[in-house]
Amino acid sequence: MQSHMRRPVSLFAILSLCFLAFSCKERQVGDVHIVPQPQEITYTGGSYHHKRAHKIEIVQDSHLREEEYILEIGRRVKITCSSEKGEFYAMQTLSQIAGGDTGKMWRSPCLRIHDYPRFDYRGLMVDVTRYFTPKDDLLSIIDAASRLKINKLHLHLTDDNGWRIEIKKYPALTEVGSRRVERPGKLFPERENQRRDEPTVEMGYYTQDDIREIVQYAGERHIEVIPEIEMPAHSNAALAAYPSLACPTVKDFIGVLPGIGGHNAKIIYCAGNDKVFEMLRGVLDEVFELFPSKYIHLGGDEADKTHWRQCPLCRRRMAEEGFTDAEQLQGWFMERIASYVREKGRIPAGWDEVTNSKIPTGMVVYGWQGMGNAALKALRQGHRIVMTPAKKMYLIRYQGPQWFEPFTYFGNVTLKDVFEYDPVGKNWDVDWVKRLDGIQGSMWTEFCQSAEDVEYMIFPRLLAVSEVGWTLPQNKDWEDFIKGVDGFTEILDGMDITWARSMYNIQHTVRPQGDSLDVSLECIRPDVEIRKEWSPDRSRLTARSFIDDEEVGEPLELKFLSHKAVGCKVTGGGEYGYVLTNGLRGSDRCSDFEWTLGPPPFDNTFTVDLGKDTPIKSVTLGLYNNYGMGCHKPSHIEISISSDGKEFKVVAQKSYSADEIFKEGTFTEDALFAFDATARYIRCTLTSPGTCPDGHVREGNQVKVYTDEIIVL
Repeated sequence: MQSHMRRPVSLFAILSLCFLAFSCKERQVGDVHIVPQPQEITYTGGSYHHKRAHKIEIVQDSHLREEEYILEIGRRVKITCSSEKGEFYAMQTLSQIAGGDTGKMWRSPCLRIHDYPRFDYRGLMVDVTRYFTPKDDLLSIIDAASRLKINKLHLHLTDDNGWRIEIKKYPALTEVGSRRVERPGKLFPERENQRRDEPTVEMGYYTQDDIREIVQYAGERHIEVIPEIEMPAHSNAALAAYPSLACPTVKDFIGVLPGIGGHNAKIIYCAGNDKVFEMLRGVLDEVFELFPSKYIHLGGDEADKTHWRQCPLCRRRMAEEGFTDAEQLQGWFMERIASYVREKGRIPAGWDEVTNSKIPTGMVVYGWQGMGNAALKALRQGHRIVMTPAKKMYLIRYQGPQWFEPFTYFGNVTLKDVFEYDPVGKNWDVDWVKRLDGIQGSMWTEFCQSAEDVEYMIFPRLLAVSEVGWTLPQNKDWEDFIKGVDGFTEILDGMDITWARSMYNIQHTVRPQGDSLDVSLECIRPDVEIRKEWSPDRSRLTARSFIDDEEVGEPLELKFLSHKAVGCKVTGGGEYGYVLTNGLRGSDRCSDFEWTLGPPPFDNTFTVDLGKDTPIKSVTLGLYNNYGMGCHKPSHIEISISSDGKEFKVVAQKSYSADEIFKEGTFTEDALFAFDATARYIRCTLTSPGTCPDGHVREGNQVKVYTDEIIVL
């Protein structure tokens, strides 16, 4: 039954909270395209011009859920809701329909929208430790996220690379922990650690007044700000300030890490030292006062137990508790802190590594590794989860064809990849679905140098995050979503927020096909027309993307090599073995789909069939070096040939020393083998150099060996 509380309000006045004043064309009548897509849209016939300062009617209906609303547009605009949240979300929908500044006339089809969210938790995580996002820039991100009905902002406030929140009881956390050395010109994974007495520079932190302003600003837009205080690992910034809280077996200088950190990243809070828990409780007491959030995130990920296994205090703690494995000690550590969070009436949360041992009581588990499947263990044990899988929801990954993107980690997570993600597995039972709180896009900032970089990586993919979190799967439509994206990017432009145009760019796949190459070009946008132009000698292909005769993306230029192996069949080389003879060189991004990765720790062997006995003068292999990611040359390369594919003869080989293999930097180089021979088959065998040596930033990790082309002359 409706309560019929009516509040006529100036539409212009209310929308001033939702719009920035930016010029836009008068919206033409047609189907509306909204992000996230509402659950029900009914067109009631006709259209209406809405004049400046038109009135809007708000009707309260207690039967509607908190975030549910009904929006009716005709000769009047009417919103029915049960709460301020429902009213706010209706206004966000209305803002997209109106197309911008309602100080001008806007026109809309007459319609009725009934809308509500799929999930209660629709989140964005921003890592402010690797790159510190200034307060005002963070507020802009909050503003844009709220327009997409995002209702959680997870702030990753502490890590090895910085402590970004003022704690009055422990001032050194920011006096020391917010500073680090600079490594100009070096990518995050390449940066060497701080040396003792090396000067540091201030990287920034939020004062407690800043936090209060952020929380209030977000709260006014119905976003809950969730703090994360990392433990027991990712704690070098805190331990740089208070080194006595590390295990006494740690002999290295502890500094704030400017990059990955190598073996220093193994330094974590000492689980056998009660003063660690005293400090963490003191930190959390101030966090509780600053953040009224239901959730308190405690991290719990990537904790190397090397020092715990050696530490007499940790070993004594394990003996007292009857533990036989250091992993059990982390479960105990997390439970001890989680219980304190529960005592304060909050809900503890952690990354999915907390499932490696006993999961703390009542902990919400964030599934992140791979497809987030580690969180399913928590579901089986009755815990609630939030899904933010790295392969689908990590916004640090490349968001389009990598040849056009700023350097980052790993492979692609495109706008379409995010849009198509469904966190609910096909075989989930009803109870599992009920314990899925929702989803989160996670923005890690290792490669960001400015607020614009952060925005570029978040937008427009956050639009797809909002669609996954809000819209029921049966109501999602990729083509309609793209039209909504186009409207919302106009809003981002009006907010002066940087957003990536990656969705317009062209991805290529070139496969050998007999004596020729099969060239496939595609764009994730269904409305893009790809126009191709070959050079007269067919050695260069230029492709451009157009919408309505307007060029919209970066031009793609493919320069094809001419050599005897182009188009030839390759045996071995894994899933991408075909790139070894497709005539294209890879970029300095090893995940750009033009490099093949050998399967470490085994030797990688691949064989090229030239089709017939062919004179050979030389063989060249393209190799890749990325020190920060542990990608290096093989220790040995052997070239052998055959006319029948059965008996092979070694004709050239080359070995590399450790100094030649483990070079710093990111670059490509060629390995040339010159000889005179005639053969049909060429076999290349690459021997892995094993693991990265002591002192390497990826110390102990298996070396990855990449190859991009076998050039035969």
